[in-house]
Amino acid sequence: MATHVIIDGYNLLGASARGSRSAGKHGDVARERLLYDLAMYQHRVGHTMTVVFDAWRKHGGTQHLEHRTGVTVLFTQQGEQADQVIQRMVRTQSRNCVVVSSDHEIIGTARAHGAMVIRSEAFLIKLHAQPVSSRLSASSTLDEAPDMNRTRRPDKKGNPRKLPKAARQRLRNLKKF
Repeated sequence: MATHVIIDGYNLLGASARGSRSAGKHGDVARERLLYDLAMYQHRVGHTMTVVFDAWRKHGGTQHLEHRTGVTVLFTQQGEQADQVIQRMVRTQSRNCVVVSSDHEIIGTARAHGAMVIRSEAFLIKLHAQPVSSRLSASSTLDEAPDMNRTRRPDKKGNPRKLPKAARQRLRNLKKF
């Protein structure tokens, strides 16, 4: 089954250096640039992507849905926040989705329902990374570099340079992106 990536739009914009939560010309330009970057990323990796933006302060009342070059953009209705919409989406899709946000409430809900969580800052690194073919040599050296700062009790068994099982699983999941 395909992975569905659910993104907290303004949270991701706030994490980026060029992002701005302010409404107006510069906020619209930053949002459009983010949507362009997400479309390029979606074409590169092939995941289904939905970006949720707050529109609850705007007058108009209804939820607005757009499709832009492979990315679904959802503006919330008046009186509803993006956090609520994302939490509702996570509850319905649970294990088949990945949530991109740094909001603690969203992260807690996503983890409680078995969804994978990527913080906005970490996703921005993936979003602006080079394609896989040009970074193969760099990633192999990073994965094999031992952590020399670790100290280990003498009664412990096993390879001291091997990461714990949970950390290795997280790295495997992140490599899919």
